[in-house]
Amino acid sequence: MLKRKQLIGANFSFQHHPFRWTAKKLSAMGFDRMEFWGIAPHLDLFHDNRARLAEVKAVLDDNGLTVRCFTPEQVLYPINIASGDGAYREASVERFKRAADMCAELGANYLFLTPGRGFECESRETGWAHSVQSINRIAGHARSLGVSCLLEPLQRVESNIVTNADELESFWRALDGDDIDIVLDLVAMATAGDSVGGYFERFGKRVAHVHVVDGTPAGHLAWGDGNLPLDDHIAALSAHGFAGTLTFEPFGNGSYALDPVSAWQRCLDAIAPHLDEADEA
Repeated sequence: MLKRKQLIGANFSFQHHPFRWTAKKLSAMGFDRMEFWGIAPHLDLFHDNRARLAEVKAVLDDNGLTVRCFTPEQVLYPINIASGDGAYREASVERFKRAADMCAELGANYLFLTPGRGFECESRETGWAHSVQSINRIAGHARSLGVSCLLEPLQRVESNIVTNADELESFWRALDGDDIDIVLDLVAMATAGDSVGGYFERFGKRVAHVHVVDGTPAGHLAWGDGNLPLDDHIAALSAHGFAGTLTFEPFGNGSYALDPVSAWQRCLDAIAPHLDEADEA
């Protein structure tokens, strides 16, 4: 079985609540680590002044939380590290280098990256080259600060560069350095026709983080609001000796943001039979 301590919190669906309120709720749910979604008004790449960062650190400390990874919002413009527009691409890289600085200041282990998106009217190879170059620059800066990176593929509606496990492996092997680990998102996996076993065959222990989400197969839904075999997927993670972290990412239904605690509690109840809490004493 997976260990309860592998399950960490996140602020997904909490974007319409202040971060202090969010942190208190995560702590009350028993979390002491979180994935920090970099979204306003919590902490984003456009309002990361010193006072805001100091406030976030104080809230984390007050609630006994540490940051496992910082995940700036990056699927929509103006952030796009693979943009065919050089000015937007360069600005995005600079923003993410600042995100690496923020990771270091927060004490986060990882900066979370996705491949971005090239122009649909240009060749995929062009977007691929831009993305590789950008991630190498960002990861190099993060590395100089003692921060590693996570890499997640996206669905085809989100990216035209890396959308399945085969492409992810080729892309990952084209990158510099050996400190970029892999994210397994169960919805992205399902929409691509991939499997938990296939990820572990390709990446083994480099699978470091998992987004546990339901879907039909798309849609980042709370457990039970879709039709994915999540019980089977969690059992497969355990069978492959997964030793990383996992969290929920419910935001595919607008109602979750109205009552994020209820959405999270449903997910916690559903995953509980798969978790060994013996080490929590």
